[in-house]
Amino acid sequence: MIALKKILVATDFGPASESALMYGRALARGFGASLHVLHVTENVYGRAMNGYGYAAISPEIQENIERTGREQTERLIDEEDRQELNAVAITVTSNSPAEAITEYARKHRIDLIVIGTHGRGLVAHLFMGSVAERVVRIAPCPVLTVRHPEHEFVVPDALVAVSREVAATIHADSGD
Repeated sequence: MIALKKILVATDFGPASESALMYGRALARGFGASLHVLHVTENVYGRAMNGYGYAAISPEIQENIERTGREQTERLIDEEDRQELNAVAITVTSNSPAEAITEYARKHRIDLIVIGTHGRGLVAHLFMGSVAERVVRIAPCPVLTVRHPEHEFVVPDALVAVSREVAATIHADSGD
């Protein structure tokens, strides 16, 4: 039997991440797991440091990037997520998103990582690499990659409830 107690969804706020979050929520509900939503902001201040200890940008820019990332991550989970799934929003700063995601998963004993993938072409992949691919290679737990666009297996709870209600009505009307 598979027991998932903690599910981590990594997000970059793009369409693939939206799909991954939808899957993460559904899996957390289905398994009674808690949901962790993680965003990794880039450490542009650290990257901008030159060999003489001087940064080409001000620390306020980094602070703004981190604050904006935290605010966006917080907006991804609603009160229902917090109540039903014990959902938490986390923002960390790193120049290696894959390592930050897997480090968080290791530290918090995550059972499953859900991450979106953009499905870029071969040339783009060769030049840019893939955070999702790297996470799959170094993760301490299973990783579910959700390609965008993809076939929607997860449907909104309201649609499921309506479908059940319609099925029950049809069943009652048929006299069975």
